Amino acid sequence: MTDTLKARISARRLTKSLALWLIGALTVAMLPLGLISVSQTSNVLRETERLSGVALMDRTQRAASRTQALIQEAFGAARTVAAANVLFEGGGVSCDSVLARLVKDSPIYLFAGFVDTEGQITCSSTGERRRILDESYFLNLLRDPQPRVDTRLSVPLRGARVVRVSVPVYEASDLRGFVVISIPYAAAYYTLDDGGAEVDLLVFDREGEFLTAEAAKRDDGTDVGRLEDSATPESFEEVLPRNRTLDLLAAEGRQSFRGTNRLGEIRDFAVVPVIDDRVFVMGSWAPGRNSLVPTAGRTMALYFPILMWGAGIVVAYFAVHRLVIRHIKRLQSWMRLYASGHTDFAHARLDHAPHELEVVAEAFRSMTRRLAEQDRALEEDLAEKTILLKEVHHRVKNNLQLITSIMNMQIRNARSAEARRLLKRVQDRVMALAAIHRYLYMARKLSMVRADRLLDDIIRQLVVVGDIDGTDKGVKIATQFSPVEVNPDQSVPLSLLATEAAINAVKYCRPPPSGGPAWITMALQMLDDGRVCLSVVNSRSEDPEPADEPGVTESSGMGRQLISSFAAQLDAEFEAHSEPDRYEVHLTFRPLPASTEEEDEPESEEAAE
Repeated sequence: MTDTLKARISARRLTKSLALWLIGALTVAMLPLGLISVSQTSNVLRETERLSGVALMDRTQRAASRTQALIQEAFGAARTVAAANVLFEGGGVSCDSVLARLVKDSPIYLFAGFVDTEGQITCSSTGERRRILDESYFLNLLRDPQPRVDTRLSVPLRGARVVRVSVPVYEASDLRGFVVISIPYAAAYYTLDDGGAEVDLLVFDREGEFLTAEAAKRDDGTDVGRLEDSATPESFEEVLPRNRTLDLLAAEGRQSFRGTNRLGEIRDFAVVPVIDDRVFVMGSWAPGRNSLVPTAGRTMALYFPILMWGAGIVVAYFAVHRLVIRHIKRLQSWMRLYASGHTDFAHARLDHAPHELEVVAEAFRSMTRRLAEQDRALEEDLAEKTILLKEVHHRVKNNLQLITSIMNMQIRNARSAEARRLLKRVQDRVMALAAIHRYLYMARKLSMVRADRLLDDIIRQLVVVGDIDGTDKGVKIATQFSPVEVNPDQSVPLSLLATEAAINAVKYCRPPPSGGPAWITMALQMLDDGRVCLSVVNSRSEDPEPADEPGVTESSGMGRQLISSFAAQLDAEFEAHSEPDRYEVHLTFRPLPASTEEEDEPESEEAAE
């Protein structure tokens, strides 16, 4: 058996295994409960996620309230200055003093100034006059003259990082310039207050410009939010969401969502407008922080249905194995033993099996007892019938031998050679029948007959009595019989046919033209297609001599008629070929299927008797 066939048989047995069917049935039974549990767990996790976003948005709003008040105060001051007429009088000392007084009275302001539409600072708290027409900051103001807030490096303040608030100034619907007030970056940062919660905060405007931030500490303990002069949005990768820019978040407005930051970590994000949709605060924290459901609890809730299914399968399997499967395997082993020939199961018992399986086991023991008794009865009947059948063959053989003895006496008393020859031919046929019954009487296996042994016995018998080995002809006999089994019904016509063919071959056998003694060859072979071929070949001369006895010629055809009749009984194909130096007879027939077990040697006639 090949490995592939073994694998297929093992797979087929596995698919029909009781354990596999049990697992499938339990899976189907527990599937609704598992789906309900998964659905409820998913709803709880979604609600937890929503509450986490709401809580984050609330804390972000509260944490940015002071920053919102600071920027709103700066916008209020800028609008107040923009409304003062002193700014429209061409600047001067009075304008500078007003702005200087504003900065002095408000310690959180670093700088205040007025920039006209030409980019010229015409009035400032520091008295500076400078042209900023080429700066991108001023160009953005001209492009969109709206109140703005951003963070930049302040050139007048020697590169200090500031948060600038700008308000456009109009006169009779004409743009006159912009009032700019700068707030220290540190002041904007320290106004962020997360209330002790682990919330990372970041302030930006609607163009996506980074203003200020308050984030968690780095691994080295350095507070990122304190890096005023070098902090950029890239410094807060833990706070910023991946694939979403600040201007896009500003365009979407107030929102909360869960996503991954630029470090690939899962976090909750919340965006809250601070000032008229111009300034926004984004808060961020890890889902595990301040969560109503701890991470371990959420993970357990998610995988609980799977664990419940696995535990149910294990418990059910061991329970069924203990109560059913092991007993069924025991019954299966009993059946295999019974199939191999073991019949004594009187003391076979199951180990603490349920009542239903004990009933099955008792039924099996009762069945084996009845079958064993029936087998013994059948064996006794068979042995008795076999003895009777052997006795029949023995008596038939003795009767046939008695007939041959009587015919032998008649042959000796016959006056003519023709009568003796005819009686001898009949005697040969009777001896062939006797040989068949002698073989069946001595054989231990009566269902099949070894044709090779039977034919060899018949040929030896003919040689002994001198029918095919006459000294006047000096015929050389050669046989080649292969082991072939035939049905007893086929053995009779086959034996008689072989006898007739052998006697006819001797009758018409002549020395070959090449010289030497006459010869006869008999062969019995099994062909590749399962058929059996009996061949009888004898030598002949080119000019055959007439028959020895007058009046007896080949035209009488008695032997040929008998051979044809026996061939018809065997349902065989008969062929005869005449060559210059030999004559061939071939008989091909299909026997019944032979047994694969080797046949025992027949008993000797003396032991059988």
